[in-house]
Parts: sequence; structure tokens; C-alpha cells
Amino acid sequence: MTPVDAPKAGAAVSPAGRLDTLLGKYTMYRLILLVLAALALYSLLLNVLGWLTFGIPQMVVHLALCLGLTYVSNRGLAALFRVRPHSESSLITGLLLYFLFWPTFVPMDLAGVALACVLASASKYALAWRGRHIFNPAAAGAFITGLTGMNIATWWAATPAMLWLLVPGILLVLYRTRKFLMAAVFLVVSTAIISAELLQAGFSFGGALWQALAQRPLLFFVGFMLTEPLTLPPRRWQQLALAAVVGVVFAVPYNLGFVANSPELALLLGNLLAFLAGQRGGLKLRFTGSRPLTPSTTEFAFEPSRPVRFVPGQYMELDLPHAKSDGKGRRRVFSLTSAPGSASVRFGVRTAEPLSAAKKVLLALKPGDQVTATSVGGDFVLPRDPATPLLLIAAGIGITPYLAHLASGAAQDRDVVLLLLARNAEEIAYADELRTSGARIIARLADGSVPPSFITGAGTAAGAGGGARLDGASLQALVPDIAARTVYVSGSPGSVASLRRAAKKAGARRVHVDSFSGY
Repeated sequence: MTPVDAPKAGAAVSPAGRLDTLLGKYTMYRLILLVLAALALYSLLLNVLGWLTFGIPQMVVHLALCLGLTYVSNRGLAALFRVRPHSESSLITGLLLYFLFWPTFVPMDLAGVALACVLASASKYALAWRGRHIFNPAAAGAFITGLTGMNIATWWAATPAMLWLLVPGILLVLYRTRKFLMAAVFLVVSTAIISAELLQAGFSFGGALWQALAQRPLLFFVGFMLTEPLTLPPRRWQQLALAAVVGVVFAVPYNLGFVANSPELALLLGNLLAFLAGQRGGLKLRFTGSRPLTPSTTEFAFEPSRPVRFVPGQYMELDLPHAKSDGKGRRRVFSLTSAPGSASVRFGVRTAEPLSAAKKVLLALKPGDQVTATSVGGDFVLPRDPATPLLLIAAGIGITPYLAHLASGAAQDRDVVLLLLARNAEEIAYADELRTSGARIIARLADGSVPPSFITGAGTAAGAGGGARLDGASLQALVPDIAARTVYVSGSPGSVASLRRAAKKAGARRVHVDSFSGY
């Protein structure tokens, strides 16, 4: 997925659109790292104010130990296994362990924290399959350390004083990752079970609810650990089912003698279930070549080391190491444009200046070079019922997720209208594929120029108002039966927010969106 440069689509940008654009400057991993870092600084401030009582020296040493050991051990193990270390991931793990274990100067407890840090890093390599770690590293390190008896995770971030920044931080992360529904399922299930237990113990309803949410690690757990992208199944319904299962295991008390219920054990069980449901392990992609799609976009083709399981409309996350960071991390998400079962996997990417560090890596690839794909996911998939009429709206290079649908023959047995928004006729990507797709193509060009002859419908010719903003009325004029169609919108966050609003005003009842940001 990439940002797009498309015609203005709608009225003034909404607050949600502005927030999407702002957060789109950061990858999910970078945003989580920044939020956790802010929470760590906030915890030190709370200690200075007397709202936490660990002691500043203990907290500083604890923070340095967690960050330093996870970083150093991760780099050492990466060198041993001859892979490039993902430093951003190790820092996130270190910050999570900072909030899981009690800050103290007790020698045995410090040794336990050190062990958890090293085990967390080791789990990325030892508890992995085909280059992909199966378990959340922080949870794995904390759980195994607990079995040794050297230290036990206390999840001290679950304290009322932390809520003032913890809640906004979690909301920000969940908004960026689009995991509100998953988080809600987990919180409803786990809170209901814990509150019922506390009510039986004599708590009032309000007291039971407060105890569950403010003094148990539910919020921290769901915001930063359960929703970790690499340890989630690929489809939304799988993620919701996983959230419900983990919520039960998290909240129901049990003791099997050698092990009792704990947040880290609940998460590890969820990680195992997600691994069994998804694309198991990373895979190598051998670069086979690229081709220009438009003056500002390029398609990259790769041969996978083994067959890739995906559904048309899903994305793939690539690990693109680069020497000089641009603040966006090295893992980037791109929509798959090839059909499932193809011998190659392909991605269409906007490659106009300014280029991100990841795009520079892509453009510098030579045939035979390899990159690693870390995961496949997404729910931008078409309805199962082929009788459902569709309107697909693509802003700029937002066309990419639709290519896999069309390559799979989606428009051969469906009523499909594809509305393209582009700066001019030269910026219409995949023209040959669209010509033979079977879909009815409509174009809205910002400069009012004439699109290729195979594109039909209103608003295509110069003077047809191509450069005007696309609001509800103009969208309805382009697609009069929009109310009868299921609508899909793909593009940059700002374009998607405006187009979704326009589609709703035009009468659309169901609008699915896929925002490209941060790449």
C-alpha cells in the first residue's frame, strides 16, 4: 500500500481524515514504540509526583536494563543466525517488559528481569517457523521466567494513575491499527467474567467494573500485546474469535499446579491459535523485475519461495531493511495485485518523489535479490454472493487491491462498476488489465482530460467537471444506482474519508474502506 496523489474527492477534510493523514506518517510499529516511550516517561513523572512509589533510581535502572538487554541480545542473536536485526521490535519488547516486571534492586528479581529480556529476544529465533516468530516475545520471556521462579510478571502498568495517558495511547494505537472491534470483543468477554466474579465476592457493580478495567491489565494487554500484527490471524472474523477465546482464558481463574492463569499464558495460547490459522512463517521473495505503470507508479514482481495463501484484496507485509532510517521503520504493507495461485506475487507502488527509504530499497533491487515477506492479512474482500452489485472506487494507486479481484475473474460473473480518480489520463495504472477485466470503468480526471477509449460513463471527457470535488451529488450522477451497490473505497486516508462520506450522502448503505498510509 502506498499514499496516492489523486483528485480532490469531497468537501473539506474531516477531523478523522486529518488524524488518518497524521498517523499515516508512522508505521504501526513506530507508533507503538512512540506511545510506549511516552508512557515510560509518564511513569517516571508519576513517581516524581508521588503517585507511584517504586523510586526513581529503581525505575531508571529497570528501564535501562530492559531496553539495553533486549537490544543487545537481539543484535547478538541476529548476528548468530545471520539475519538483520529489527531494532525497533527489540525496543518495543524492552518497553513492554519494563511495564510487566516490578522495578526493584533485589538481586534475584533483577536477574529474573535480565533472563526475561534475553528469553524474549531468543524466542524470536528459537520459537519461530520459517523466519516468523510464533509467540509475542515479551509474553514468552515473562512466562518462561515465571516457570523458573526467579521473577513473576506483575503487569504494574495496570494502576489507576497510569490511566490518564494509557487510555489515550491505547485509543491512538487501536485507531491506527483498526482493531477497535477486536479490542471490544476481548474487553466485553474478559470484563464480564472478572466483574461477575467480583460481584459474587461482594463488590458493587461500579466497583467491580472499576477493579476490572483500572486495576487489572486488560487495557494494556489488548492495546499493545493482543493486537500485535505479526501474531494475529489474517481475517477479521478469525481475529474476533481469537479475542473471545483469549478473553475467556485471560479472565477465568484456574490452577493446574505447575501453571496458573496469567495474562502472558492467555496471550501465548492466542498466538498459537493465530499461527495455526494464518500464513505460517515468513517467506522469501526473489525479485524478478519491475515495470512502469504510469509516470509516477511502478509494479514490482517477485517469485515466492513457496506458494502464498491469500484472498484477493489482501495485503502482504515486507521487511525492507535500509541503512538510513526515515522514521517509518523497515516493515511496509503493500496490496497484492496478482491473483491467488499465480507463479509470482506483484505489488503496484507509487514511486514519485519524495521517496521513502523503503521505496528506495525496492527501486534498487536487482533480479535475483531477495526480500522477506512477514505476513499476509486484510479484509478488503468481496461479498461471497456473486449477485451483489459492486461499486469499486480507486483514488490514484488505490487501484491496486482491486487488481487481484479482477485478475481472479470477479467482474466476469458480477455486476462491477469501477470508478477511477486520477490526476490525468497518463496516471491511470493497469490500463491493459482494466480493458479486459469485464468491469464497467468510469474515470474522473482532475485535469478534465480524455481517458482511454475503453473507459465509458459520465464525467470522463474534458469539460465534464473532472477537476471539481467529488461530493455526494456528483457521485450519484456518475453512478445513479449507487444505493443498490455495495461500495468499496481505496486510496490515501484523506481521500478515503472524503469518498466514504460522499458515498454515504449519495445513498450507499454499505461502504468498505482500505486506507493506504505511512509508506
